[in-house]
Amino acid sequence: MIGVFDSGLGGLTVIKEILNKLPQYKIIYFGDTARTPYGTKSAETVNCYSIENTKFLLEKGAKIIVVACHTASSVSMPILKKTFPNIPFFEVVTPSFKKALRLTKNKKIGLIGTRTTVESGIYNRLFSQADPSIKLYANPTPLLVPLIEEGWLKKPETRRIVKKYLIPLKIKEIDTLILGCTHYPLIKKVIQEKAGKRVKLVDPSEEIALEIKNFLKSNPETAKNLEPDGEPEIFVSDITPNFEKIAQLFLGRKIKLKKINLE
Repeated sequence: MIGVFDSGLGGLTVIKEILNKLPQYKIIYFGDTARTPYGTKSAETVNCYSIENTKFLLEKGAKIIVVACHTASSVSMPILKKTFPNIPFFEVVTPSFKKALRLTKNKKIGLIGTRTTVESGIYNRLFSQADPSIKLYANPTPLLVPLIEEGWLKKPETRRIVKKYLIPLKIKEIDTLILGCTHYPLIKKVIQEKAGKRVKLVDPSEEIALEIKNFLKSNPETAKNLEPDGEPEIFVSDITPNFEKIAQLFLGRKIKLKKINLE
């Protein structure tokens, strides 16, 4: 079984891509909706939550763990790998970084995401190690997650806010833009329109699904131990009347949320 966790429901965009590329495996998902967003929390708190989330998924039978939250991917991977040394982990930062590195022509790359993701400096470190001549221009975009979760995907207010967030990056003449949050694929068309046709978007959901597929192809023993196809199980730490509607929006299919308590 492939275990996936996120701070909320945005990671369902990752599940959607995994289902498209690896339909033969069962997926279990945990969205920490009671404690979202992680992007405003301290690194210490995010680490604590990430360990709890991983333990839950492993207890449910997950054999590999996908960290679908950019904030947790940015700050928690070292402690997760130390705490669970025998578990294969995948996170959304590295695949996005690799794709942006391949795409950019003018070496000017943009990044939008939560404040914690941007301020973690993880992307800056990766690009400076890979190619010091690359310029990374990052802009926190904290209003986008609540707008998306309200279902305001095509509202004029959302379009205006996206445009405002992208102006500082467009001024720098970026040619590649990393969508540093798993919510953002839902407004990819709006972001593309406001960024301009010449800017190539990097969708973390697509990239991490490809990385998992390649890993399982190269590690047949791990793939053999994964539970075969079945309906994805979606667990959350809190449910509101709007959550199932949002979840269906992210996943593109009808699903039933199951509430659990981590305490």
